[in-house]
Order: sequence, then structure tokens, then C-alpha cells
Amino acid sequence: QVQLVESGGGLVQAGGSLRLSCAASGLTFSTYAMGWFRQAPGKEREFVAAISRSGGRIYYADSVKGRFTISRDNAKNTVYLQMNSLKPEDTAVYYCAATRTGWATSPRWYEYDYWGQGTRVTVSS
Repeated sequence: QVQLVESGGGLVQAGGSLRLSCAASGLTFSTYAMGWFRQAPGKEREFVAAISRSGGRIYYADSVKGRFTISRDNAKNTVYLQMNSLKPEDTAVYYCAATRTGWATSPRWYEYDYWGQGTRVTVSS
């Protein structure tokens, strides 16, 4: 049974930082590309960042480029999202996802096979 468990969300002031973690189990983590998505209230799910299975390919949404950093530790079966210079518009539930297409860094949610339950990030102004 595949499980993706996000953690690290919370309330932070604008300009602050948070680091999200996503611990994976039940799959061969090192063969999966991983992605982070977010969904704000009343809005559609939005791509944030993705990283290939080896970490050699990374892709960011324009809205977070230069502020967020995605990384992974295959020995720990964990993917991270370091979020700096947070803005109120970053407020959302953040989800990690895994895709069998391990070489890819897809921004398309429907190409991901497994999803976590999400962790809430709230940025106050």
C-alpha cells in the first residue's frame, strides 16, 4: 500500500519560511519522480514544483521560482519543499505526488499516480 505523508505546514508571516516534507512508503521511491501541488480555497489545484527520480531534473512554476526549492533524499524516501519569502498568495493546502514516469518533471496533475493527504500552509500579511 502506497502512502505519501506530508508534514511541515503551519501558520507563518509574510516573508517567512517553511519546509515541507513528504515521506513515502510502499513504493520504490528512487524510481518515481515527485511533485508538489497546492490548492487554495475556491481555486483549482496548481503545480508548484517537480523533481525527477535522481534529482537531476527540476521544474518550478513561475510563481515560486527563486523562492521555493524542491529536493529529495532517496535514502530516506522523502521529498522536501523549502519555501522562502512566503507571500499571502502562497496560502493553500500543499500536496505531494508520485509518478511512475521517473525521468519526468511533469506539471500535469493527472500524470501522477499517488497523492498525499495534504498539509495546510497559511501565510498572514
